[in-house]
Amino acid sequence: MTGWVLHVDLDQFIAAVEVQRRPELAGRPVVVGGRGDPTERGVVATASYEARAFGVGSGMPLRVAARRCPEAVFLPVDHPAYDAASEQVMATLRELRWDGAPVVVEVLGWDEAFVAADPPASLDSDPQPVADLARAAVLEATGLHCSVGTGDNKLRAKIATDMGKPRGSFRLTAETWREVMGERPTDALWGVGRKTARKLADLGLVTVADLAAADPAELAAAFGPKTGPWLGRLGRGVDGSPVDATPWVPRAHGRETTFQTDLEDWERIAQEVRDLTRRVVADIDAEGRPAARVGLKIRFAPFITVTRSLTLPEPTHDPAALADAAVSLLERVDHERAVRLLGVRLEMVPPPGGYPR
Repeated sequence: MTGWVLHVDLDQFIAAVEVQRRPELAGRPVVVGGRGDPTERGVVATASYEARAFGVGSGMPLRVAARRCPEAVFLPVDHPAYDAASEQVMATLRELRWDGAPVVVEVLGWDEAFVAADPPASLDSDPQPVADLARAAVLEATGLHCSVGTGDNKLRAKIATDMGKPRGSFRLTAETWREVMGERPTDALWGVGRKTARKLADLGLVTVADLAAADPAELAAAFGPKTGPWLGRLGRGVDGSPVDATPWVPRAHGRETTFQTDLEDWERIAQEVRDLTRRVVADIDAEGRPAARVGLKIRFAPFITVTRSLTLPEPTHDPAALADAAVSLLERVDHERAVRLLGVRLEMVPPPGGYPR
């Protein structure tokens, strides 16, 4: 698309929602994860900025977080509260006007969204007033602070947001791309993870500037004919995708549980798989689409994870048939190890007309 794009990202969203409900926690290190008990197995969903200063981060085991920040307040995850806060934020963004024009809001998750005018605002105009308006409107409606990245495409807007955090804004464009991003590592790019960054480094491509100047044929040979050129475009900050308000349609639903004591009784393990499957069936029933594929995730003690899956002969909603299929996957794993975590995933048939994007 050609025109300004905003990326709105709530600051420490989950922690901020919890502090809003418990004002006495303002300014204190807050860690949200699991059932809120750092003596149990579980991982950090989010940490307040005060907790992050101690090295606490998302995905970290709660016990490690407690060692790094003994003064932290630990709270359980409360999905309904975050759903409600997110819905209020997105509704507020949809009510914005950009120079009198309505906006398109593409929701990326609980705490972030792209916003653009419809039609897109000219790059000759100043987007800062709208960025400021978005921050002020969200704060007034919800009491939550956000940061806003502004860019001449979605990629640049998304990357700009982190440079404006917290409670600020930043602008990144084609003109400033090389100056701002050129010497940064490739995993500073949206879509490049550590594994891809290591593979790029093996090719001598360490910085964003290196990637931008890379030979497209070399990238295609290393990453494939589609992914390779796409990585090259990322390095140059190129992104032509429009801001799209089409609701996201899930391809699958899954549930998992971490056991506080490792399981070694395989009859018990099979029963846990059946129970998990029935919970996931309720999720796909809400979608109105049967399952076509069943997946099983097992994490053995101490921390070895394997996955197994199978395609069903016929798609089905039947809980018993799906539970049987999930349990059958246990035959394809090592029974000599204790089980720390189980997960079940049901991949559904596509909706009529296929997936929107």
